[in-house]
Amino acid sequence: MVVPDAHKAPGTTVARPAGPAILAGFAAGALALYALYPADALLAAVLAAAAAFGVGLVDDLRTMGGWFKPVALVAAAVPILLIGAYDTDMAFPLFGEVHIPVLYVGVIVAMMVVMGNTINSIDVLNGVASGVMAISGAALAVALVIMGRHDAAAACAPIVGMSVALWRHHRSPSRVFPGDSGALALGCMYGAVAIYGGAEVVAAIIMLPAITNSFLFLSSMRRIVEHREAARPTRVLPDLRLEATDDARAPVTLVRLLLMGGPMSEQAIARAILRLSVFSACLGVATAAVSQAVMA
Repeated sequence: MVVPDAHKAPGTTVARPAGPAILAGFAAGALALYALYPADALLAAVLAAAAAFGVGLVDDLRTMGGWFKPVALVAAAVPILLIGAYDTDMAFPLFGEVHIPVLYVGVIVAMMVVMGNTINSIDVLNGVASGVMAISGAALAVALVIMGRHDAAAACAPIVGMSVALWRHHRSPSRVFPGDSGALALGCMYGAVAIYGGAEVVAAIIMLPAITNSFLFLSSMRRIVEHREAARPTRVLPDLRLEATDDARAPVTLVRLLLMGGPMSEQAIARAILRLSVFSACLGVATAAVSQAVMA
């Protein structure tokens, strides 16, 4: 099916969702790699992504309430728990590890819910979600190599490869949108690899711009709400540049903050977000490196 591109000229439509292609591409790459280099991270990531895809597909086909995705994404944690693709010792950079066997189940659930919804919430401009995932996946791979988790780092390869392939069609002007099914799958496959590699904190640092966007949205709305139900934080000008609205009911978002300095083109905003993502990626890798040096 096709949907309007809200930031383009009237009548511009884009194919949506790309979720089935995203899941198929990732699963094909991950399972091929699994045949050569068996690692629980690959299997866990595929199954977690499949569960998240199913949740998102329901929302793509039938718009659900704001609570649906956060609650339903608990299902994405189930494969990780059943396979045992995690370590109950949670690593805190610079401070060491904490053994939390019972509490860690909650960490896994929270990681799936947060990462899935984080990518979904930043999928608002052409090329942003796919670009953020490509950058974050590559940075996580480097961090995991530094941490000595080469098996988990290998699981990042299909994430990066699929994200780059998606970005080529998702960048402006987009020919396809990930949809909820694609965005949730992207976030959960990333979260599953981070959990397996014991790099939850580092993965969150790498994903900081997207997480900040989600935090700003939730804190300004003060409740969990479907983004389609919220007032629009931006408007499109006749020259197709975007500007921030002054609607007090509209949520605060990363895009809205970037527009506080004045109107910008969609491409310029996307580049700004990707630059922030590169900065956070470097910060996450540096955190992993410093932590390893201190703990050595």
